[in-house]
Amino acid sequence: MRKETKTAVYDEELGLEAYRFKGIAQPFPNHFHEYYVIGFVEEGERRLSCRNREYMIRRGDVVLFNPGDSHACVQVDGGALDYRGFNISKETMLDLMGEVTGRRSLPGFSETVLRDEEISCYLRPLHGLVMEGSREFGKEENLLLVLSLLLGRCGQPFEECVPECREEIERACAFMERHYGERICLDQICRQAGLSKSTLLRAFVRSKGVTPYCYLENIRIGAAKKLMEKGVPPAEAALRTGFSDQSHFTNYFSRFIGFTPGAYRDIFLKKNRTEDRQHGK
Repeated sequence: MRKETKTAVYDEELGLEAYRFKGIAQPFPNHFHEYYVIGFVEEGERRLSCRNREYMIRRGDVVLFNPGDSHACVQVDGGALDYRGFNISKETMLDLMGEVTGRRSLPGFSETVLRDEEISCYLRPLHGLVMEGSREFGKEENLLLVLSLLLGRCGQPFEECVPECREEIERACAFMERHYGERICLDQICRQAGLSKSTLLRAFVRSKGVTPYCYLENIRIGAAKKLMEKGVPPAEAALRTGFSDQSHFTNYFSRFIGFTPGAYRDIFLKKNRTEDRQHGK
């Protein structure tokens, strides 16, 4: 049986997270992120669904997710996956766009899967430099070249990649984003949206690609990640973000992020200890 390995690091200089999943067999159910994802397949095949389209991704493919793109990924032939990627927050992307285009505006990627040797030529060494903790300027250079090429291939204003949403659905989303740390029921969301349960569910899935409950859990996971990045213990993060119990939080976090909450927090504890040593603390 092939051993699964999951590694991740946070690069303070670039302001992004890099990770590698090797020998992975687990499926990733439908979910979304609040950040950009730029990844590439090193080995294996998967069936990927994103933005109402299906793809077969395999070795050499570059994968792109905009913030809010709902997507799912499952095995095809029982084989394992070797996948490497970067998570880039909207704030970091604004800074990077300022460097690449001279304008601090969020991009939108119109393609989900690309096969482009030139992009891969920069993406692979960039990932290696980040994972090994390099402080050479070639790291930033490769990142800016990758983004420049992606913008040329499939870039457009971010707003054009966001599907039109009914005002009622946006009210429902805003309510969940304000109250994710509390116990929320479907009746409350319907009252905020001014819709019946059946209408809300149909309209929400059509607009966002996920159910209201899945949307809420994704918001909670994103908030829990930010807390743990600051050193908050997983149990406390679960409590503060509305999860009913630690077991539910751990299972949900692991399914959607690929790491246990404890392993994810350790990435940032190591980063903080390194920074303390550098500052003589």
